[in-house]
Amino acid sequence: MSRIALAFDLGGTELRAALVGDGGNLLAFASMPTLANDGPDAVIEQIAMLAQKTCSQVPDAKPLGIGIGAPGPLDPVAGILTAPPTLAGWREVPLASRLQDRLNLPVRLENDANAAALGEWHFGAGRGAASLVFVTVSTGIGGGVISDGRIVHGRRGLAGEIGHMTITSEGDRCLCGAVGCFEAVASGTALGRRATALTKPGDGSTLRRLSREGDVTGRHVVEAARSGDETALGLIDREARWLGIGFTNLLHLYSPDIIVMGGGISYGYDLLRKPIEATIQERAMPAYRDVPVVPAQLGGHAGLVGAASLILLN
Repeated sequence: MSRIALAFDLGGTELRAALVGDGGNLLAFASMPTLANDGPDAVIEQIAMLAQKTCSQVPDAKPLGIGIGAPGPLDPVAGILTAPPTLAGWREVPLASRLQDRLNLPVRLENDANAAALGEWHFGAGRGAASLVFVTVSTGIGGGVISDGRIVHGRRGLAGEIGHMTITSEGDRCLCGAVGCFEAVASGTALGRRATALTKPGDGSTLRRLSREGDVTGRHVVEAARSGDETALGLIDREARWLGIGFTNLLHLYSPDIIVMGGGISYGYDLLRKPIEATIQERAMPAYRDVPVVPAQLGGHAGLVGAASLILLN
């Protein structure tokens, strides 16, 4: 059997596990809701349970180690989760050493967005690039930066919080407390919020019909735009302009060979592409304008595949 790694994607909502082969292919998969409010002991017990469940699907599998992508802030070198806001009671938790003791396998820890960047770089849309910026546009905006073949970690592994670049002085306040963050104006949450404000329950709009008269999400906006809805198309154009501004900043900061866009809103990449490219052409210096912006290829498994690569390609 080929080299295999056991990979985990630890989210505040869902805990996902997979056995991943050395070609980036998933051999087994399992998931469960994360006990995010129950503290580290409960979640570590969940990880151990999922490890057993996943490995039982491939009885002769012998993982070389465990790679885990987790929400930051975290220290990947020390293997410590510092204080992730989506996991209650996690403060300076030595997750890597605790899992290593529990499961008797070497453990590598990485920020979840960095793990997804690694997945796309090694096995997805960024294969062959020396430098890459991965941007996930979903509930929030996160990212990972690979420069000259290495993840950019910065002090204590805190680099790459691209969702909190300030790109405007206006708009709603971000969850971090600031105004004008990339995340606050261009995330799927922000897109849905704008759509909800433009419509009302029972108004007969495509957006409210798709949302079943509840709050409109970014996904609903994409679906409505696909059907030709004028309001949704206008929202998509505005969303793409904000993304284009953020991507232009990333081009100037990191000068990557490629920008890879993932997350739930990348489902609408075909609708967003032209205005994103137009904004980059308007705002980027000429030397940066030919850098491609492409959709992610690994979908929701990018983080798992990238976490496995911490072991398989070490």
